Amino acid sequence: MSAPATTATETDPIIETEGLTRRFSVRDGLRRRTVTAVDNVSVQIGAGEAVGYIGANGAGKSTTIKMLTGILVPTSGWARTCGLRPVPERRRLARQVGVVFGQRSQLWWDLPVRESFRILAAIHSLPREEERRRTDELIDQLELSEFLATPVRQLSLGQRMRAEVAAALLHSPRLVILDEPTIGLDVLSKQRLRDFLITERREHGTTLLLTTHDMGDVERLCERVLVVDHGTVAYDGDLPGLSRTVGAERVLVIDLVETSGDLTGIPGTRHLESEGSGLRQRLALDDGATTVARVLATVSARAEVRDLTIEEPDIEDVVRRIYAARR
Repeated sequence: MSAPATTATETDPIIETEGLTRRFSVRDGLRRRTVTAVDNVSVQIGAGEAVGYIGANGAGKSTTIKMLTGILVPTSGWARTCGLRPVPERRRLARQVGVVFGQRSQLWWDLPVRESFRILAAIHSLPREEERRRTDELIDQLELSEFLATPVRQLSLGQRMRAEVAAALLHSPRLVILDEPTIGLDVLSKQRLRDFLITERREHGTTLLLTTHDMGDVERLCERVLVVDHGTVAYDGDLPGLSRTVGAERVLVIDLVETSGDLTGIPGTRHLESEGSGLRQRLALDDGATTVARVLATVSARAEVRDLTIEEPDIEDVVRRIYAARR
């Protein structure tokens, strides 16, 4: 089944798939067998969304990306990216999509970073004025000026990844696909890159599709999550909904001014533990039954609160629970 012919408009989904499936034939000893990498995936991603596409190794994430960008042909079903059919319209699509692979480079290894940008601008046929404006913008926001004249092979990993992101966004694509963009980066480099992506999306309406094993990336950059398991979509929704799906709970950490008995019997909560003779107490919160404000009001009527923090569920643990529930 091929994608229906259509004329792309600004209101169309940036990504749309229907029954998207990809099978491979692999040799197993003397026999050949068929492996289904992506199995009947039907999703829509709208303009300006930031979506985390997560799952275990071998779940089908990279195969999906390759079909969305026209590298692989689906076995059945269809995909449309930026309103275009990825394989027959791959050249047109390349002008609207930017891709960052954490393990691969699109920069010229022996050339200075600035020369790579000039070559990429020529490949995308950017007018000279637009090239200057966009290059200056990216240099400023990603703090690239100190190593523009440095050959790519001499850059640190953090510097190279910032240059890779700039290269992928030089032509102002509507869709940016990020595959493990912060892998191996230190905390400061990760934060710098995340802040830039948030700003880019806010100012330019860029759509982000992020595949990563770093749950910090998902939590800080994405409002929607697609969890894929053995090629099928196991969950499609927001992060709080992902936790609720498997019964994961947020935890309130309450610091009291004076020691108190255990904070039990508070509606919508379950007392987990007390520390420091009761000065710090941890309560599991049932979001469907109460709110943080109500809990705080109830606790304040019983004891003086010094501080309150919220621990969100560990996303990796939530994903493991989803997998376990499907076995």
